[in-house]
Amino acid sequence: MEDNTIISFANVGARYDNNPDILTDVSFNISAGSFYFLSGASGAGKTTLLRLIYMLHRPCRGTIKLFGKITNNITRDEITAIRHKMAIVFQEYSLLSHMSVFDNVALPLRVRGVDESKIKKLVTKTLEWVGLGKFANANPKTLSGGQQQRVSVARAIILQPEIMLADEPTGNLDDENASRLMELFIQMNKMFGTTIILATHNSKLMETYKFPVMHVENHKLNFVGTRAAAPKKEKAKADDDYFTELAKQFKDIGNK
Repeated sequence: MEDNTIISFANVGARYDNNPDILTDVSFNISAGSFYFLSGASGAGKTTLLRLIYMLHRPCRGTIKLFGKITNNITRDEITAIRHKMAIVFQEYSLLSHMSVFDNVALPLRVRGVDESKIKKLVTKTLEWVGLGKFANANPKTLSGGQQQRVSVARAIILQPEIMLADEPTGNLDDENASRLMELFIQMNKMFGTTIILATHNSKLMETYKFPVMHVENHKLNFVGTRAAAPKKEKAKADDDYFTELAKQFKDIGNK
């Protein structure tokens, strides 16, 4: 049977400088196309786990594999190549205030040399999807917290990543905006097959969207349940049509 593992940890430990371990003997395999919540108290190690996956932090022991490749001692060029298959969304948005909303979302495509005509079409369509089409020329600082977070998610969606890491992306949002973001992540997972790990301390969110949970406690990682995904919303057909069309456009970009 073909191995579908996209993220693999084997006896991984992590610490900062000479401080005690944040994570100890963490082992797990994540299959491509999975969706997991990552839970745990503040300071338990959720962000550290995401940083290990995104290669912003090196383990002090153990082995990490991404896309079947051991990442412990790879070169900068190899790290860059693997990161091109991933995206990360932070709670603090990480938007560039000297650029418009449009240019913030377009930046990853411009870095990769995508034609401007395709960039315009993709960014416009993606901003419309996240409900920010009329704010394309706005400065991010003029937007609400929920709107800024949707810009950061749009910037991640535009890359069609194989792995999406989200670090408390709904932490500063009200219930309505949190639900809107969750729908975006769910559609990415469903239509693109994106593997998603979403860190949150929001128990209501985890009860509403019943994905399995990776829970960090006492330096260890445990898996809690493998429940079915939440029922689709009424507007899901329109969402499916949008993401199907966007996926086709991304495929066109990949073949340019």
